[in-house]
Amino acid sequence: MRAEGQAHIDRIEAALALVRKSLDWEHALRRLDELEARVQDPDLWNDPKQAQAISREHKQLKDAVGTVNEISSEMSDAVEFVQMGEDEGDEDIVNEGLTSLEKLAKRADRDKVNALLSGEADAYDTYLQINAGAGGTESQDWAEMLMRMYARWAERRGFKVETVEYAAGEQAGIKSATLLIKGENAYGYAKTESGVHRLVRISPYDSSARRHTSFCSVWVYPVIDDDINIEINEGDLKIDTYRASGAGGQHVNTTDSAVRITHKPTGIVVASQNDRSQHKNRATAMNMLKARLFEREMAEREAVAAGEYQEKTEIGWGHQIRSYVLQPYQMVKDLRTGTTSTAPGDVLDGAIDDFIAAALAQRVTGETVDVEDVE
Repeated sequence: MRAEGQAHIDRIEAALALVRKSLDWEHALRRLDELEARVQDPDLWNDPKQAQAISREHKQLKDAVGTVNEISSEMSDAVEFVQMGEDEGDEDIVNEGLTSLEKLAKRADRDKVNALLSGEADAYDTYLQINAGAGGTESQDWAEMLMRMYARWAERRGFKVETVEYAAGEQAGIKSATLLIKGENAYGYAKTESGVHRLVRISPYDSSARRHTSFCSVWVYPVIDDDINIEINEGDLKIDTYRASGAGGQHVNTTDSAVRITHKPTGIVVASQNDRSQHKNRATAMNMLKARLFEREMAEREAVAAGEYQEKTEIGWGHQIRSYVLQPYQMVKDLRTGTTSTAPGDVLDGAIDDFIAAALAQRVTGETVDVEDVE
């Protein structure tokens, strides 16, 4: 096998190995057999909720196992095709086989990410909350850049994006914003973005053209359905109403329709202002709070399972996951995985998919990556 073809094969095998490890391959095959028997049981739909859950798990597992088997089979066929061309000295056959391997390697990388999204809530829609850190106008401008970046990324993937909450900055940018992203596996894709994002650039707001460092925190949590029961004590809540900020109709900006809820035991704060009805905004904010508490509970369960449990608190500013250096190198570096990308200034969202794939892979392998801070 030529070096070019072997490189494609290694890339495909690495992707398949990662997926098998993520699925716990032998267990996945046994579980798929169990689910196959259950979905064929005529009594399954006597309990519609349980039937939907089983059907969803069956489809996800069947798709993941089927993808691995299909790519393995196509890789074997392509390798045989290349070897046949080499034995016969036919360069056209060899080149055709190498082209097939290259396309298959790209598909394996793409399908690898989909197969890794097998978490409890990965298939759900998601909320993405952005908060500007210390730094005034510079950090608020950075928060708005992040909001636009995630909105473009979501729309490029075919997701629907809605703005749930928006608090404008005094001079420019935003103090905070919450996006609702709807689409298949929206939470699974976006969940690795939770953390603190740092921007290093020559500030357009500094007349001396000095370099500034700004921070923003990003929280990602799933939109939960009615089947998930999260109990909340009303006495633990502080509920504030205020006027919506930003663009809006005559009613929106002249009445206290926006709602902010603070959960006292955890310090979690959620807000909604996308509806002119205070009642609807309160319902939306309560759903967001339940989603935050559910995400917190999932993280604690994962930590307990890994033997690394500790009380979860808000993200500290020192726990950065990504740095963006816009000038002079237009560089983006994920500080967890060490993945680095160089992208044009207005399309930094193009690097998100690479970082998501790297972060998901790291969660599966459990390997830590030593990275240096971006200066």
